[in-house]
Amino acid sequence: MSRRTRQIKASHAGLLFDGSAPVAASANTRLDAIVVPAARPASELQSVITLSAELGVPLVVLCSHSAQVGQVVQRVKDTFGAQALVIDVPQGFRPPCPAPKTSAEKFQNASAGRASDLSAKRNIGLLLGRLRGWNKILFVDDDIRQLKARDVRRLTGYLDRHPVASMVSWDFPDNSVVCHARRLVGSQDVFVSGAVLGVDLQRPELSFFADIYNEDWFFFARHAARRAIPKIGEVRQLEYDPFADPDRAAREEFGDLLAEGLYAAFEGQSGSTFEEQLRIAMEPSYWDYFKTVRLKTITETLADVRAAKSSFDDIEYRRIEKSLETAKTWALKISSKLCVEFIESWQEDEELWQKMLGNLPARLSKQEALRHLGLSNWMSCGYGLPTESETDLAPAGVVFQ
Repeated sequence: MSRRTRQIKASHAGLLFDGSAPVAASANTRLDAIVVPAARPASELQSVITLSAELGVPLVVLCSHSAQVGQVVQRVKDTFGAQALVIDVPQGFRPPCPAPKTSAEKFQNASAGRASDLSAKRNIGLLLGRLRGWNKILFVDDDIRQLKARDVRRLTGYLDRHPVASMVSWDFPDNSVVCHARRLVGSQDVFVSGAVLGVDLQRPELSFFADIYNEDWFFFARHAARRAIPKIGEVRQLEYDPFADPDRAAREEFGDLLAEGLYAAFEGQSGSTFEEQLRIAMEPSYWDYFKTVRLKTITETLADVRAAKSSFDDIEYRRIEKSLETAKTWALKISSKLCVEFIESWQEDEELWQKMLGNLPARLSKQEALRHLGLSNWMSCGYGLPTESETDLAPAGVVFQ
């Protein structure tokens, strides 16, 4: 087999279609909310607050880490036309539904003890929207910039016909550590992601975000398999050094291997149903093969980096080399049996999730919906309006514990 076919593909663009053309608006072409899983300080949210005011779409800001409810509320109140529901998400919070099998200890261990609340926050956004009776929401990560109102309007129009629609980050690519290294010494495309993701909440096949790296690829996998994800516009992600912490590669490797392998299986079976395309990923022999491809890709990328050593300063080179070595070490640890077990658990979780969605109450007030979710620390606010919390009209800036 040639080197090209023994490497992971640099692009999955064949699973997307161009959404640059305008679409005719329908009566339902409107967003109910822009949902922001926020971990950065409130100052980093100003661009999305301004955008929401321009569009006349309320925000839902899900706060943890450095994102403080009171500070976000003040920024919303200072932005003319902005309205927001700002929610504190406690550390370790899980939505009130059965513990997902994909969060089992064996999968957490395979992800080097990865700890992230991004999936939980996105699932809160999905559940809150269903409880409130919303139709369309837009997820926007707190590190996204240059998101244009005209692109959001076009994306919203595509949600009349498609379950999801997304954008890509080209200026600073939204990639894994391994893919960032591949770009430095060769070619590497950028796929759509959950960083800017429109979702039609009323579709019967609405999925969930598993607690794993590349959780967004699993969320819209069914639609990628059908080549049914519109790619609409471009955004910029805030830059960071993907090689600063070599353990980042360890935390990403299990999710990266699974997602790349799953999407490679999709690309080889155009025209089949999702279930038929997924069947190949239920076979240990497929993961035996794909692990070989993955390890060869990492090894060759590492060799290319070493050949181009003079192109990097010493510190940068050592970080890239160590990150790739870490990725290779963790890839070697992952068994084909574990890959199959995750895919099976993911499908079982999705079935239980969709049954649970079917039994949820709908069209609740925000107070009722948040109480149902077990989220007690929140504020809703808007320009020129008093700040409202669960304990009724509160002074602006007060956070209730």
